Amino acid sequence: MPDSLSDPLFTSADALVPTLAAHHVAVLAPDQTAQALDVPAPVLASWSTAWQDLPIDQYLKDGGRYRKRRHGSYVVQADTATLAPHRAHWQPLEYNALHGGMTRWFEPLQPDLAQHPHWLQMLVRLGAVFSQVEARAVGNEPAQQPNPQPWFVEAHQFRIDTEGGIGRPTPEGAHRDGVDYVVVILVGRYQLLGGESRVFEAHGRKGERFTLSQPWTMVLLDDHQVIHETTPIRPLAEGAYRDTLVLTYRRHSFQDAQ
Repeated sequence: MPDSLSDPLFTSADALVPTLAAHHVAVLAPDQTAQALDVPAPVLASWSTAWQDLPIDQYLKDGGRYRKRRHGSYVVQADTATLAPHRAHWQPLEYNALHGGMTRWFEPLQPDLAQHPHWLQMLVRLGAVFSQVEARAVGNEPAQQPNPQPWFVEAHQFRIDTEGGIGRPTPEGAHRDGVDYVVVILVGRYQLLGGESRVFEAHGRKGERFTLSQPWTMVLLDDHQVIHETTPIRPLAEGAYRDTLVLTYRRHSFQDAQ
């Protein structure tokens, strides 16, 4: 587990679409995250308090109690993000060998966050980015509408703590999520070592490693082309934790048990 922080290679908000289309991964520094999402930095910072009240994840097969989370689902189309009725989170074993095949009911996002106008705008803006990436993939000009097709979005609030001595952000190891695009946003990290992000080609040997150290740094991933993981964390002092927001975007439908 590395003890040093290695910064990622950042891209700008203006170059986000071509970078993600060409390299299948893009990382934005906090100021560029605010620009790309069209959400003022003080608003982003104000959301961090919503990570103080996350219930323990009761489904960890390793018996750990180091992960806390909430979950919500949305449908994004055109310039609208609509909160879907609360639903279970499910992944197939093909993508999550540890927790796949389980119907996991997590507590919902808190209403003030789940329906916050800037939160909904964030979801729409990210959908527009992915729609533009899709258009580039087939050689089309970006569509006039921000999101010409619906995106089925799952939002996960995570806190990984070290009360048991070590915390595992991705206990399933390097993986894909079985969606089209994945967004990982660092909300905060406190008094910890580790937590290195690793992104590898799904069908090749190339990869990169970096550490998200500044709140509201954002990583966008093409889930078809790359696999990802985050290394375990250990404490530098009592109360160490790592907070993230993970958003997954999928065409056609939510991922449900077959």
